[in-house]
Amino acid sequence: MTEPPAKRSLPATARDTTAETPWPVRTLSMKISDYVDKMSPLWVEGQIVQLNRRAGMSWAYLTLRDTDVDMSLSVSIPVPALNALPAPPDAGARVVVHAKPTFWTKRGALQLEARQIRHVGVGELLARLEHLKSVMRSEGLFEPGRKTPLPFLPATIGLICGRNTAAERDVVMNARRRWPAVRFEIRNVSVQGPTTVAGVSEALAELDGLPQVQVIVIARGGGSFEDLLPFSNEALVRAVAGARTPVVSAIGHETDTPLLDYVADYRASTPTHAATRIVPDQQEELRGLSATHGRARAALQRRITEQRRALEATMSRPVMADRQAIITAYRRDIDTSAERGRHRVTTLVSRESDRVAGLARHLRAVSPQHTLERGYAVVRHSDGAIVRDIAEVEADELLRVTVARGDFGVRTVAAPTLEDETPSERTTR
Repeated sequence: MTEPPAKRSLPATARDTTAETPWPVRTLSMKISDYVDKMSPLWVEGQIVQLNRRAGMSWAYLTLRDTDVDMSLSVSIPVPALNALPAPPDAGARVVVHAKPTFWTKRGALQLEARQIRHVGVGELLARLEHLKSVMRSEGLFEPGRKTPLPFLPATIGLICGRNTAAERDVVMNARRRWPAVRFEIRNVSVQGPTTVAGVSEALAELDGLPQVQVIVIARGGGSFEDLLPFSNEALVRAVAGARTPVVSAIGHETDTPLLDYVADYRASTPTHAATRIVPDQQEELRGLSATHGRARAALQRRITEQRRALEATMSRPVMADRQAIITAYRRDIDTSAERGRHRVTTLVSRESDRVAGLARHLRAVSPQHTLERGYAVVRHSDGAIVRDIAEVEADELLRVTVARGDFGVRTVAAPTLEDETPSERTTR
């Protein structure tokens, strides 16, 4: 007989495994099961999306989904635990489950073994919503100053609603009735149940990224308090608050107010109300345009009439009867001023001419030339000095005599004594 091969030793921990010494699947499954078994029982909250309960079976199976994100777990629960509830749960109900995590090694599946199940009370949900509302209000998400005004006539309207719902028909039909050329970008998503938050958030992000979409409407045709809970979800509300495009909330409720209404840029009471708010009424605008055109025409006609009357009143004045009268008066003033100026200048010139003539006569009277013309002469020494005294003249000195019509030279002779002079010469001297 051949001996069996020696049993291979397995690594003690996952860190020690290698490509040459791996763990078998059974080993990994058992270790995961051992790890999960160490977990303590816990309470978990979620929304039932699927419930399988068959007659004659002692266990019921349901899928518990997170209310905010697309995550779910399988839950098994004894039928007596379900029967202990005052009202049996249905798909869509929000519950809390006391369960122990277990790992099925054969299928490699993780599930919860429930021991108790309870409905989440409306009072508890309201308290949570009030707390979330106060937190968001403290952050300023509800402030009117952060809301964006809606455009007068959006190029394209983004619409988020259920498929083939009354809300979709109300928004589209009423909007096109008011403005036939309006265009829509419609995204049909689930507006009830656990997929609402993810579907609406994804559609909002897509429409907010389209540059032609200038307003987004989130519409639903009302519902119970539980049906409207997704529209108070914190993730969805914050997504609406962070949207670049103005958002209109048209949930269609009367008594309950989801948090979406507080953070939206405009709250419409119904989808029909949203349609009347996001687009103007074409006929009403045409009537308003016609009325404005009529008022403008009447105002312009009144202005023209008033100006014509003012012009007629101006033209009827006496001064306007003879249109040359004003020019004639100014021309007469100009002629008078010119004549006065000429007379004044002539007088001034005549006066100054007389004064100049008098100064000329006086100048001629005192002029040395005038004296010379009367027969006087100027006698100078050869150096040009004027002879003023006979004692300055020497005998046989050459002198220069200037008369009115030129000059000439003379030479002096010795002067005779008194004894040599005759009586007649002395007398003459």
